[in-house]
Amino acid sequence: MRILIVEDELPAAKRLKNVLGEIDPEIEVLGVIESVASSITWFRENPSPDVVLMDVQLSDGLSFEIFESIELTCPIIFTTAFDEYAIRAFRVNSIDYLLKPIETEALKVSLEKLEKMREHLGQVGAHEEIRKLFTDLQNNTISYKSRFLVRSGQAFTKVNTSECAYFYSANKLTHLITHNGKKYFLDYTLEELEEQLNPGAFFRVNRQFILNIDAIVNIHSFFSGKLKVQINPKPDDDIIVSRLKAKEFKDWLEA
Repeated sequence: MRILIVEDELPAAKRLKNVLGEIDPEIEVLGVIESVASSITWFRENPSPDVVLMDVQLSDGLSFEIFESIELTCPIIFTTAFDEYAIRAFRVNSIDYLLKPIETEALKVSLEKLEKMREHLGQVGAHEEIRKLFTDLQNNTISYKSRFLVRSGQAFTKVNTSECAYFYSANKLTHLITHNGKKYFLDYTLEELEEQLNPGAFFRVNRQFILNIDAIVNIHSFFSGKLKVQINPKPDDDIIVSRLKAKEFKDWLEA
């Protein structure tokens, strides 16, 4: 099996090589690519590998930018320290999403999954089936949460997701703020909400906030490539988007 590693941290890349060697000494590692730009160049100049082990956050941006520049048909196994990109990962050629530190058994199971597909369909057929699977997944209608049942005094009330301006986490509590400024507590974490909300309407800008696109008033440039977001209703804390997430956020706004 021919595997390309896209990883900007040398210790993590070295660990992946060691894990691959434990799984199968005959695995050929084609190289280690450290950035979005060099990955794009590599894929343009080389035949597709059998699979790519790809980190999300690279030295010059998020690896999702690679898919925006070129068409990749080879399967991807994401290897990352962050669980917040899982949904987005499965919208590209991902067959698995593994959290660091990568365990030998977990990666072995992922590679075996790919091998079984090839055994049934053959090398060319597997590529086509994987590509079809990705297309089908992207075209399928996904059911997202449409409303919340929240406590209001001694009673419960229904809040439609379209009424939600933003969600934020503070003091281990999750708050829902409506467009008209009402505040409710939710029994969900932001991670759970991120999985359930329509990504076309909601975006997690940082660890504390998930925003409804209709609540966004202005976006301002901030220090070191960061962005500062103004929303309505205005929260107590400033909303800052990191440099690493700024491009993804702007791309989302233009989608």
